[in-house]
Amino acid sequence: MHIPGLWDRQFSLGRFILANAVLSLFIILLFIHGATRNLESFLISYCWSFSICFTQWAGIQLINRYLDLKISWIETPVKKVVIEILAFLGYSVSAFILIQFFNYYVWNGILPAQSWSSIIRSIPYSLVISFIISLIFTASGFFFAWKKSFQQAEKLKVEMLAYKYESLRNQINPHFLFNSLNVLSDLVYDDQAMAVRFIRQMSDLFRYVLDSRDKELVPLKDELEFIRSYTFMLKTRFEEKLKIEIDVEASADDYIVPMSLQLLIENAVKHNEVSEAFPLWISIRKNADSLEVKNNMQPKSVGDDSKKTGLKNITQQFAFFSEKPIKIISTDEYYAVRVPILKALQK
Repeated sequence: MHIPGLWDRQFSLGRFILANAVLSLFIILLFIHGATRNLESFLISYCWSFSICFTQWAGIQLINRYLDLKISWIETPVKKVVIEILAFLGYSVSAFILIQFFNYYVWNGILPAQSWSSIIRSIPYSLVISFIISLIFTASGFFFAWKKSFQQAEKLKVEMLAYKYESLRNQINPHFLFNSLNVLSDLVYDDQAMAVRFIRQMSDLFRYVLDSRDKELVPLKDELEFIRSYTFMLKTRFEEKLKIEIDVEASADDYIVPMSLQLLIENAVKHNEVSEAFPLWISIRKNADSLEVKNNMQPKSVGDDSKKTGLKNITQQFAFFSEKPIKIISTDEYYAVRVPILKALQK
């Protein structure tokens, strides 16, 4: 994860150059004696000071941005501090020596072999300055990483609650209850054994909804058991008009966002015709490290006022746990949604 550094947050390129220009002037006035005795001395001293300030600050900034991409403050803070400070100090001393060689030769005509002794004496000052800059970047980097992590956690809580509310509402909305109770009332008279099984499946379904409402992720095997209860109720209602095939073997460390598969099946039933003339086929299969929910395309001609909020909610939830995006494939023949299978370590 990339945590923006000081340059990203506080400086445009123009402000960055201006800041170095002011800092260079400050260094001349405090540390370079005789720099203001004439214009030529001042310009040489200023260019000398500016080259050191610019290379020090810009180089450390680039190292900071690179390390932010490679090492996480949240996951490995101690490792990040050690590597960052060592990298800053190593770069600072190397850059300081090279820029001093350059300045001695360009402005005074002194070769590196002759300027080495003078440069060595000034290295401790470079180390002190570099260490101070390192502390500034390290402290600010940790603070911004912590702040962003906290904001993401809060955002996750809000969106997870919204998603769970949406999923819970989809389960207990009046249409679902009305259809389920209608099916149950018919079964009570026609097939009492099936009616008992239907009641048990409905009980398992609602128990899962209540148990998972406070969980961010659930084991895939639990989700599949829930889906089997859900699809049993759907197939009892639609009979041969709906074909659902589940071909997934869940590993112990496979996890998923709760009720996400249910919502994808619900969307397929909601937006497609389900009839004897046009039966709906839905399959759930593993596709590499993803789960694919796929149905044949036979869209309803009327009554589709969907805003796709359900799919949007699923996409937002998975984005917090995996960098792999949800993939949607839509053709004239079929519609498929692939969601990543999350592992136990991601939980």
